Amino acid sequence: MKLVWSPETALKAYIDTVRSCEKFKESGVAELLSSMAAGWNAKFIVECWSQDGPIAASVGLAVAARNTGARHVCIVPDERSRLHYTKSLAEMGVSPPPPEMVVGEAEAVMAGLDGVDFLVVDCRQRDFARVLRVAKVSQRGAVLACKNAWQRNFSGFRWNWVLERGTRVVRSVFLPVGKGLDIAYIGSRNAAVAVAAVTATKGPSRWIKHIDQQSGEEHLFRK
Repeated sequence: MKLVWSPETALKAYIDTVRSCEKFKESGVAELLSSMAAGWNAKFIVECWSQDGPIAASVGLAVAARNTGARHVCIVPDERSRLHYTKSLAEMGVSPPPPEMVVGEAEAVMAGLDGVDFLVVDCRQRDFARVLRVAKVSQRGAVLACKNAWQRNFSGFRWNWVLERGTRVVRSVFLPVGKGLDIAYIGSRNAAVAVAAVTATKGPSRWIKHIDQQSGEEHLFRK
């Protein structure tokens, strides 16, 4: 089983988020995350948030969770952030039920959650890469999103470097939305296991060189 895209659900979440975030003058991060989470029919949405972060993206995720019936968990570092988050969502008129709030170190909390299929981290937080590494995605796969990507505290970011070894990144994209949005689609666990099994059965691969006699071009193939 894998994540399946539903354009109708994505559109509904997008419209609902636009209406909920009319007072913000931000450039579409909330609407994009909401439509993606709903469109992929996410059933377990997790976000990492701190008091100095904007609330619009959280509103979008809450809207998506309402549209898909997802469990929505927000990880905050302290009680002050929890109170501020809860108050901000209430002021935005977010419909119940509210997201589950978990206070603690994001990496430790994330390690205790299983089956996540939509995760949003903030690149301004120093531990965002460690949070990604310990994330336990669902059997269907997952969508991982890094907001504020232009404010990362290190250069040369690569998804394969920060994720747990063996994680299959199906595709990734960087979008110049807001302060940068880096998104990766992670393949299902079952598919990753199957690929590993086939690779182990076939044994080590080898490269074959072929030279086109007409053009003189050299081509490499792995067998």
